Amino acid sequence: MISAAGFCPRGFVIGFSIAAPVGPIGVLCIRRSVAGGARIGFATGLGAATADAVYGAVAGFGLTVVSGFLVDERRWLQLLGGAFLCHLGLRAWRKKMGGGTVSDGGEGLLAAYASTFVLTLANPATILSFVAIFASIGLAVSPGAGAATALVGGVFLGSAVWWLILSQSAGWFRSRLSAIWMTAIDRASGLILMAFGVAGIALGLMK
Repeated sequence: MISAAGFCPRGFVIGFSIAAPVGPIGVLCIRRSVAGGARIGFATGLGAATADAVYGAVAGFGLTVVSGFLVDERRWLQLLGGAFLCHLGLRAWRKKMGGGTVSDGGEGLLAAYASTFVLTLANPATILSFVAIFASIGLAVSPGAGAATALVGGVFLGSAVWWLILSQSAGWFRSRLSAIWMTAIDRASGLILMAFGVAGIALGLMK
């Protein structure tokens, strides 16, 4: 169903639902929001929302050549994504107590956005999730350019709203945490990110 304004509520729900489960990007968003503020956390989330929209477009427009290629190469993508997560986790673990705002290699908003965009694209199984969801709600492949565009726009908006909620909520705690607690969050998030990274590498090696 698409409104007169071109907004697709179904796409919004799909985008929100896919973004909401806490995974490595969620951990990264929380960590960056607490360490560097809600703006950099939201930029992190927007990178994931953009990648979700890209994968939604691949599924919605029926770009089977693109989806087939990415799924076929998912082993190497998972290996690269896992290695990058290990890198980010190690940086978080090694961050000095009271070391100021998040840097992860000196990035600003654009680099925070780009890093999670690449990380989310490194999980091509997301395409299969979109294909399955679209099929389950009765959307045929290539439902028409207008409908597909509205659907992808709804996916992006739904995902972005979730990341806005998460980054603002995590950023709210920033001024209320001592240096000791900030360090503890860095240590914990670093371990979690490395665990996700090792799991991604292991899955890539098993394929």
